[in-house]
Amino acid sequence: MTLGIGWVILIAIIAILAGAALGFFIARKYMMNYLKKNPPINEQMLRTLMMQMGQKPSQKKINQMMRAMNNQNQGK
Repeated sequence: MTLGIGWVILIAIIAILAGAALGFFIARKYMMNYLKKNPPINEQMLRTLMMQMGQKPSQKKINQMMRAMNNQNQGK
């Protein structure tokens, strides 16, 4: 029972495409979970950034900016 060379190539191409698609979705899911658990910016980083820009950060302003960033991330 032998398969023609065309069938072997076709099966190989389908397997490669399926593997690439599956790998993409697994990597995307992993990164979404990672970023949810480890946000790229926190209050301390925001406070330092504002001080470097010459602004005196108040807790109210920091809370407002964090809330805005979280709302923006929730919309995606």
